[in-house]
Amino acid sequence: MLKKEQNDLVTQTGPGTPMGNLFRRYWLPALLSEELPTPDCPPVKLELLSEKLLAFRDTSGRLGLIDEFCAHRGVSLWFGRNEENGIRCPYHGWKYDVTGQCVDVPSEPEESGYCEKIKLKGYPMVERGGVIWVYMGPPELTPPLPEWEFATVPLDQSYMSKRLQDCNWLQAMEGGIDSSHVSFLHGSSLLHDPLFKGAKGNQYNQNDFKPVFEVVDAPGGLFVGARRNAEDDQYYWRVTPWIMPTFTMVPPRADHPMHGHFWVPIDDHRCWAWSFDYHPTRALTATERQAMIDGHGVHVVVDKNYVPLQNKDNDYLMDRAAQKANLYYSGIKGIGMQDASLQESMGPIQDRTRENLVSTDNGIIMARQRLMKAAKALMENPSMDLPGLSPEDQKVRSVAVLLKRDQVYKEAAKEHFKAVPGKPQQSV
Repeated sequence: MLKKEQNDLVTQTGPGTPMGNLFRRYWLPALLSEELPTPDCPPVKLELLSEKLLAFRDTSGRLGLIDEFCAHRGVSLWFGRNEENGIRCPYHGWKYDVTGQCVDVPSEPEESGYCEKIKLKGYPMVERGGVIWVYMGPPELTPPLPEWEFATVPLDQSYMSKRLQDCNWLQAMEGGIDSSHVSFLHGSSLLHDPLFKGAKGNQYNQNDFKPVFEVVDAPGGLFVGARRNAEDDQYYWRVTPWIMPTFTMVPPRADHPMHGHFWVPIDDHRCWAWSFDYHPTRALTATERQAMIDGHGVHVVVDKNYVPLQNKDNDYLMDRAAQKANLYYSGIKGIGMQDASLQESMGPIQDRTRENLVSTDNGIIMARQRLMKAAKALMENPSMDLPGLSPEDQKVRSVAVLLKRDQVYKEAAKEHFKAVPGKPQQSV
């Protein structure tokens, strides 16, 4: 368990907080490309790390993320006109470019230079892999662009979705590195979900409900290894990489696409759950892509605002009959919402002073320690290098593998953890 001050440290990400400062040193997924599809399209309100912001794509196609509110009288620029390489406030016509610089104050003489003195907060954005990323930290410390494999393969090999999750980012992320719950919560879903079914590894999940965890250091974070018994003096290993601060990748099953998540704080009570699928050596089939759109695998069906159609207001469409019949172990349909429903049930911020952890929680314990240590160190040295910033840290894969019982997974499977273009995934 954590002390209250530790729980506060690791869950609070607003401006000026230690964990917020840590998040701001990374490129974070902010929007899907589909949300800003064309030059001069409607702007998008976006809240990240407890900051209310406005994203837009200008006439030249440049991306900008600026303070949502006009510097004049505080009007939301979401009502603004996106035109001629800037967003113009409809109240009095003040206009801003993608950096937040005011470029026109119609009521003031141009020769006065007044508008040059006005600048909103602005953050750089880049587009990679169908995702628009933002960096919110010190400009002089801007890291290399994101190099996650899903964002660098051809677009026909990947799929990304996002959804609102009504809880703090940390309890969502902790679910992503907790392999022990799969045999229970997702056990029946493994049999019929089109993006999981048919894999030999599913049998090992269902036959061994007592995985043994071995958590080791990775260049950008941790490798969370969960081993289960298999035949012929072997263990079935599922190894989840966690790369700071919030990237997790689920071990693959058979030749199904690989998948994973980012959980990005909106504020301390809500987060964006980003879910990706990709295959490193082939295009996704039409059937696979449609299954993702339909909310299978790690994805969820959402409305136009990316709010899940299954949510706490309708009890996640809980089906007690399906629960009794073991069609869905928890009565909730869909792996993504099976996770989200239980994570949200903990409350907006889980009270970790009351929990009772066991050996299968070692990955969670070590990730918390890493996060708290890094956040505190950053307070002492704001320009320090952080794990997960290097492109090499990001070129990582999850692994599912059968190994002899006397083999050490970090050594025996080390070549499989490297994301190499065109190299097949290691799966069971």
